[in-house]
Amino acid sequence: MEAGSKKVNSIKHVLFGSLIGTTIEFFDFYIYANAAVLVFPQLFFPGANATVATLESLATFSIAFLSRPLGSAFFGHYGDKVGRKFTLVAALLTMGISTVSIGFLPSYASIGVAAPILLMLCRFGQGVGLGGEWGGAVLLAIENAPPNKRAWYGMFPQLGAPIGLLLSGGTFLLLTDAMSTEDFMDYGWRIPFIASSLLVIIGFYIRTKISETPSFENAKNEHEEVKIPFVTVFKEYKNQLIFGTLAAITTFLVFYLMTVFMLNWNTKSVGFTNREALLIQLFSVLFFAIFIPISALVADKIGRRKMLINTTVAIAIFGFSFPFFLNSGSTFLVTFFVCLGMSLMGFIYGPVGTFLSELFPTSVRYTGASLTFNMAGILGAAFAPMVAIWLSDKYGIGSVGMYLTIAACISLVSLLVISKEEHKF
Repeated sequence: MEAGSKKVNSIKHVLFGSLIGTTIEFFDFYIYANAAVLVFPQLFFPGANATVATLESLATFSIAFLSRPLGSAFFGHYGDKVGRKFTLVAALLTMGISTVSIGFLPSYASIGVAAPILLMLCRFGQGVGLGGEWGGAVLLAIENAPPNKRAWYGMFPQLGAPIGLLLSGGTFLLLTDAMSTEDFMDYGWRIPFIASSLLVIIGFYIRTKISETPSFENAKNEHEEVKIPFVTVFKEYKNQLIFGTLAAITTFLVFYLMTVFMLNWNTKSVGFTNREALLIQLFSVLFFAIFIPISALVADKIGRRKMLINTTVAIAIFGFSFPFFLNSGSTFLVTFFVCLGMSLMGFIYGPVGTFLSELFPTSVRYTGASLTFNMAGILGAAFAPMVAIWLSDKYGIGSVGMYLTIAACISLVSLLVISKEEHKF
């Protein structure tokens, strides 16, 4: 790309632009996750016992994972055809509008069954937006990266996940501390959903200042565009799509077991207060954030695939530890368990975005990486909290650990057989 013909992105601008967008997106996504456990069962699904109401609430949580591949296909098409910049802005607005709308929804007591239906529609919109956001943010970073620092650049949008989780969990914690339970359930829970509009405005401004990536411009100049990226991915890169999806399912499963499931387990089974459970979660997220950059540095030295293989083996072993820690009744051991799980999450999450992106050429990279990541979300996360709650109720907490170990074994096999071919950037 000629410096005189097109604005050149500064490294700080690129990395901050990829980080701020995913931080906003994941903040929006996680405030829903917290509310799905702490608020929505009572307000949108009354009349059932506590377990059934929680399962119904988590079913709406799953909707976003089912809609994320639709967002990947839609935004991926325009991201590969029109450009990364336009698509990133559109995905951010889709996510933001859906999130703010949740803050204004009436409860079941006000409009009956229409309330959970509207909640599901907003959750669907969140999924579509995030399905288009993640891939573009990762590509913004790695398509501007030197070849020997792709994992390092690619980890910046990944850092948006722990930062977004800290902001969302911290907001809920502050509100529950500052308000009575009645006021929080009446209107307090709406505040973070509505306040996210301020973050969206900031993200929108930053995203509009970013130029296209050199890789996309080069592919466009060399006429490498494909007519329908979605079709090309399924026809020519089927193995990368299938095995990449299976390779990434453990990333999703370990995260949502350590967050949504553990939030439910700690409040319902262990007997922690909402405040105590949120404090444990927020403390563990620090380990998640710390190990993302560490994993990226290691991945650039030993390879992204090898890093994921080693971490997946560790997660498979970690699955056997569930009964020891979670049946202990010890606050220290439960906290240590969640911190260990989130540390492993940091190790696997740091390089996974770069790894999935390297499976596809520039002409279909937005679509291919986004579809792979978000299809893994369906298999690894969409129903994970519900499955884990059902397993723990019926077979005990050890079965939840086996659930994770089996998923890790599937990911490990996929990582071992997946193509090692790296496409040009």
